[in-house]
Amino acid sequence: MALTLQQINTASADEAATLLDGLYEHSPWVAQAALAHRPFRSLAHLKHVMANVVRDAGTDKQLTLIRAHPELAGKAMVSQTLTAESTNEQGKAGLTDCTPEEFARIQQLNADYNAKFGFPFILAVRGPRGVGLSRHEIIDTFARRLDNHPDFELGEALRNIHRIVEIRLNDKFGVEPTLGNQVWDWQEKLSQHSDPGFAEKGQLTVTYLTDAHRACAQRISANMREAGFDEVHIDAVGNVVGRYKADKPGAKTLMTGSHYDTVRNGGKYDGRLGIFTPMACVAELSRQGKRLPFDFEVIAFAEEEGQRYKATFLGSGALIGQFNPAWLDQKDADGITMRTAMQHAGLCIDDIPKLKRNPADYLGFVEVHIEQGPVLTELDLPLGIVTSINGGVRYLCEVTGMASHAGTTPMNRRRDALSAVAELALYIEQRAARDGDSVGTIGICTVPGGSTNVVPGRCQFTLDLRAPNDPQRDAMVTDVLAELARICEQRGLRHTTEVTMKAAAAPSAAEWQQRWERAVDSLGVPLYRMPSGAGHDAMKLHEVMPQAMLFVRGQNAGISHNPLESTTSDDMQLAVEAFMSLLENLAAESA
Repeated sequence: MALTLQQINTASADEAATLLDGLYEHSPWVAQAALAHRPFRSLAHLKHVMANVVRDAGTDKQLTLIRAHPELAGKAMVSQTLTAESTNEQGKAGLTDCTPEEFARIQQLNADYNAKFGFPFILAVRGPRGVGLSRHEIIDTFARRLDNHPDFELGEALRNIHRIVEIRLNDKFGVEPTLGNQVWDWQEKLSQHSDPGFAEKGQLTVTYLTDAHRACAQRISANMREAGFDEVHIDAVGNVVGRYKADKPGAKTLMTGSHYDTVRNGGKYDGRLGIFTPMACVAELSRQGKRLPFDFEVIAFAEEEGQRYKATFLGSGALIGQFNPAWLDQKDADGITMRTAMQHAGLCIDDIPKLKRNPADYLGFVEVHIEQGPVLTELDLPLGIVTSINGGVRYLCEVTGMASHAGTTPMNRRRDALSAVAELALYIEQRAARDGDSVGTIGICTVPGGSTNVVPGRCQFTLDLRAPNDPQRDAMVTDVLAELARICEQRGLRHTTEVTMKAAAAPSAAEWQQRWERAVDSLGVPLYRMPSGAGHDAMKLHEVMPQAMLFVRGQNAGISHNPLESTTSDDMQLAVEAFMSLLENLAAESA
């Protein structure tokens, strides 16, 4: 019989500890310490409290916890001395059915890993969907994590332990993240479409109006119809627009959505999570036969990444009247103009101006997005409240000195352009860190015509400077450019700078941020507020209507724009539940 939170909250400490036995391998102290924080508001609350207990326990106890776990396909499995929980998990992952070659490979990895880190390799082998990783995925992950720094790998081991515990808790409580699984499955199926040259390598790349892009639009359209949307269509720039109508005509509309294009060799969740999470809400509303007192418009934006053409936010920009007709004559790497690509896709270019929305018809815009960073995962938090989308500015810069012989030019007589840029890079690290939440990057640095034995006479580089608000960003820009000028003057160099992009910060509308906060709090999940360092479609809608965003924790240290980008069906379940709560609260406000 499945456990309930009421049982855990009302039982004696000893009884409750017994009920939670087997979660942390041979380490009942974690659950025992967590019980001091009763009552638990939700299963998510219990999970977070236990993770906090481990985080606060100190390194020695953390290492003891890790070392209490068996090796994968190790001696304990062979001798059949695993705990019942580990036996179940390793069996589901097929580790009991390894080929001799796979078994030998895992044994070597175990030995190498223990030699480097001093503790066994920990992996939640049931995976982010809970159904089990393949042996190939397990071995690849094992080999990849061998390259990690010891401090980082300690954190990864603990995070995998918490994921193991999450799944075990679900089993004990008879909980299935049904809506999160649906979101997961939609995204997996969508990721089957990829551009030529990448699909053959098993890589995900979907750029604007390619065949794969158009196949994605068709699949999203079909998913929307199956979910219960009343109206679904593909608009003049390729956005997939679904509308779930209000319980009465003439109501205002809440807009949500994100993009379905990707960077090259990217991940499955960037943008797409913000399409399928609200779709799951519509599916649930439709299943229950419920209507809202406002129209709910979910938009899969056709383009945000700027990968095929030198234009970004084509999908969301068109909705606020910012589609530049000059873009139609841009050519991609194969010489195909955007105009030709649109015509080939059957889009009506003349209808693009008609896409502009009237802000008076809308309540606002909300967006769910994978975090694309390590903050939430390091805090063991599934959700985060976005306070602002950072404002950013980009520069293309060049420093010019004097190319000279690397062997005959004394160090105190050099006019080394690259050394100046290196000095600036170190300053940017320090200057951005001073603000706490500013960031600065030199992402490209090249020495044109450089040679091994020549002091660099020229150095071309980029600057990317971002902050949660424009005054903070502008102050950092001023300081960085002043430091560049100082370095060049001191070293006898010249420099040029050219602004290539400037975007204003997009602070979340206070009332909408608070709605997300109430929704997350209703799940028993601690609130965590944070800025977004990345740009999002919400930045464009921010120009004409109030907006606010919700972040969802990513796995693999939160990496994004990378095939390792991932999140769990449990975290996606919480995102759907938070969105449902926001909709229900907004409906109550409108009543």
